Amino acid sequence: MPDLRITLAQVAIVGENKAENLRRFDEMIKPLSGMTDLVVFPELFTTGFGMNIHALAESNDGFTMSAVKKWSKEYGFAVAGSFIAGENGTCFNRGFFITPEGAAFFYDKRHLFTPGGEKNSFSAGNKRLIVRYNDWNIRLLICYDLRFPVWSRNVNNEYDLLIYPANWPAARQDVWDVLSVARALENQCFVCGVNRVGEDGMNLHYAGHSFLIDAKGRILSNIPENTAYLETISLNKEELDDFRRQFPVWKDADDFCIR
Repeated sequence: MPDLRITLAQVAIVGENKAENLRRFDEMIKPLSGMTDLVVFPELFTTGFGMNIHALAESNDGFTMSAVKKWSKEYGFAVAGSFIAGENGTCFNRGFFITPEGAAFFYDKRHLFTPGGEKNSFSAGNKRLIVRYNDWNIRLLICYDLRFPVWSRNVNNEYDLLIYPANWPAARQDVWDVLSVARALENQCFVCGVNRVGEDGMNLHYAGHSFLIDAKGRILSNIPENTAYLETISLNKEELDDFRRQFPVWKDADDFCIR
């Protein structure tokens, strides 16, 4: 089974400027053609959070997704992240996973950050997403979802890699670090968290601290804080499967139902 080469794109976001962000990110990832299988961007990677959510919302075939689909096809790798989606006057923090073959998968963030007023601008999703890509099963969640282990739960090893695009402020970085390792350990999977750097429209600071963690809780990445930085890491599925066979704690997990 082939390794999965995954690139963590820890970037600074120009607030509410889709065209400039897409231009800059295109220049960053173009050299990755043939060098990676999947590029993961932060949450709301072309806008960041701000005050003009409804004005920035677009469809699944709009400006942002058209650019991402073009990248994926031309450069030969999948691209994941999230953007501001709009449908019939309702906005969603929508995760996306686009493949080079043109397949498009979407997930609407379930847990909206009440203390930051996210519920005032977005509606919550209620559907899970697991993408089959290059013989890997990949679960896509978004930022604040990290705090909720039941929604993240890996039942019967249904996924191998858990991805969290994020805008996670530096003030709560310790929480980001601890919960990310916990999600990897309890779900016996790789966990990828890609966070932004810089300041947003609400004067919050982001230090990045993006990571790739294996099923034993070990950090595989080496990304500097407060720096726009791309790192590519190869993940081995056979090693993960061997660990799950040798230490099958997943078989003892509790049954539950999410309503």
